[in-house]
Amino acid sequence: MEYGQPQASAGGSVVRAILSLLPDWLEWTVLSLIVAWFGYLGAVNVWRRIQYRRAVRAGRPIHAAAQYGQGRGADYLGSYAPPRRPDGDGD
Repeated sequence: MEYGQPQASAGGSVVRAILSLLPDWLEWTVLSLIVAWFGYLGAVNVWRRIQYRRAVRAGRPIHAAAQYGQGRGADYLGSYAPPRRPDGDGD
């Protein structure tokens, strides 16, 4: 163990070990693709939030999957929901 160096997580150590086996040009390509993927995910998340806020502001109906804080999917089955038990316990 080297002193003064922060310890990497196990996942980081595995990724670093795998990347060290690749040639430099492929290592940079893989790292660039990973960064681009996280950038894409962040952009999609921001885009969805903007669309949700526009829909709420305009008073348009929002698809059930897009509603925040909706809970479990079984709570929103509507007419497809299984019948409740007579004792009232839904679980």
